[in-house]
Amino acid sequence: MRRSVFPRRILVLLTINLMLAPQKQQIIDLFNAALQPIVADSGLTPTVTLERPRDPSHGDVACNIAMQLAKPLKKNPRELAQAVVAAVMAGAAGGNLIEAAEIAGPGFINLRLTAAAKQQVVKTVLEQAAEFGKSQLGAGKKVLVEFVSANPTGPLHVGHGRQGALGDALSALFEMQGFDVTREFYYNDAGVQIATLATSVQARANGFKPGDAEWPESAYNGDYIDDIARDFLERKTVAASDGEPATASGDVNDIESIRKFAVAYLRREQDLDLLAFGVRFDNYFLESSLYKDGKVNAAVDALIAAGVTYELDGALWLRTTDYGDDKDRVMRKTDGTYTYFVPDVAYHIVKWQRGFGKVINVQGSDHHGTIARVRAGLQAVNMGIPQGYPDYILHKMVTVMKNGEEVKISKRAGSYVTVRDLIEWSAGEDVAADGSRDLTRGRDAVRFFLISRKADTEFVFDVDLALAKSDENPVYYVQYAHARICSVLAQWTGDETSLAKIDLSPLTAPREASLLAKLAEYPDMLQHALEELGPHQVAFYLRDLAGELHSYYNAERVLVDDEALKLARLALMYATRQVLRNGLALIGVSAPARM
Repeated sequence: MRRSVFPRRILVLLTINLMLAPQKQQIIDLFNAALQPIVADSGLTPTVTLERPRDPSHGDVACNIAMQLAKPLKKNPRELAQAVVAAVMAGAAGGNLIEAAEIAGPGFINLRLTAAAKQQVVKTVLEQAAEFGKSQLGAGKKVLVEFVSANPTGPLHVGHGRQGALGDALSALFEMQGFDVTREFYYNDAGVQIATLATSVQARANGFKPGDAEWPESAYNGDYIDDIARDFLERKTVAASDGEPATASGDVNDIESIRKFAVAYLRREQDLDLLAFGVRFDNYFLESSLYKDGKVNAAVDALIAAGVTYELDGALWLRTTDYGDDKDRVMRKTDGTYTYFVPDVAYHIVKWQRGFGKVINVQGSDHHGTIARVRAGLQAVNMGIPQGYPDYILHKMVTVMKNGEEVKISKRAGSYVTVRDLIEWSAGEDVAADGSRDLTRGRDAVRFFLISRKADTEFVFDVDLALAKSDENPVYYVQYAHARICSVLAQWTGDETSLAKIDLSPLTAPREASLLAKLAEYPDMLQHALEELGPHQVAFYLRDLAGELHSYYNAERVLVDDEALKLARLALMYATRQVLRNGLALIGVSAPARM
């Protein structure tokens, strides 16, 4: 997007991904130095940025600063461009980065980079390795990413899986930019759904099952309820990763013991699901603690004290319309219980008090209605919480296809497909070294697929495609690019670390130029993905990079007789493997050496 030109200040807001950030800054510095005598005493402060020409034949870099400055300086834009170019090319650094400069049209400046400038990305990647793409943009800043946050009433479903993939990749993007990231899982372990869970387990423990006359109409019907009831009757002990152990009393009339045991049991099951999915959390936060610690009542009292509530028809209302909502919302119902968004307001006050100025919630699109009222509540408490806090990423539903048909239910869950189902179905028949089933391929496919579209688009997960060993399977396509490079380097049998010092000047083929340019895009891509809260861009980039690698491999031999050319191409392959590995690690997908 282009901004308007403000009085006495020239802005040129363009982007380029062709080269590395230090190189872009060096060219900008050359332009700024060239412009100093030109704008002296004019009061203008030019801001130079660069773009890639729409037509690659016009060059590698374009800048329209001369056209922007021409009118306020009352000069001919082409003549001004000529003066800028002459000064830029006269600079000592210009010869290292810029091979040629041309004036096009009414005053565009088109630059052609030197081969050495384009090749520099290989050395940078090999020097920085896993650090390539990292920055300190967020140094000293904290961010909390809340995702999955499933009620402990059943296994994780595919929607939770999409949240897990999105949230974990987004957290990794923030970490790549230097932020101090906390991954948090919020458990709604209070309310009607938990009571329903307890009565469901109690009915099973009493020998009833779905379809029986005694079976509660609102009960959960999955086989996991029977598993919980059986273990409860056997007086087993279970514990989630961060919770106190819960030992079943075995008494079917002890509903509180059933509730505690069932919640602990399902939290442990969700831990196992997350472990299989390769997702970890730094903190688990229980909704029940907000009531136990008085945080919900404190939030309500603060809103009452702020004068933004009123009583009507026996209920307590919040004036959310004062903060942009379409109507006021009930906070406390006539029966004295709080509506859904009230503990959410209390929870986010706690997030703010914990020092998180940046908070992102990854949730299903069914949470859209709570955004305005939660933000209104946070504004109303007058604690300095900024407008638009927290940020939300809302994802749409996932449809699962298998054997050409939509899959709607799972025996394990009773009414939906679970994350564990999806991982197991997508794993094929792979076996680990110890003889157990290897779920790596399934986890990789699920994680890659579930971030491969923007969150606000619906997604069809095709299990048959996830199992396919073909170019149509995007995760296989990317991983095969990595494995292909591993194979080439293995055939070479040389010292890979020596490639960091190789002369890269032989890399002049068109496919090599395309691959070099794609490697140079990686850091900028990460920043753009972060700015837009769009981890899907990482999957897009990896697919494109793999495509460039496969095209290059098919067009050019790497292990040629010419030693200098061979080593340069091996260095390019090595750098490409590193960037593939970095990107795959960021989204939690493995980088196999063999396929």
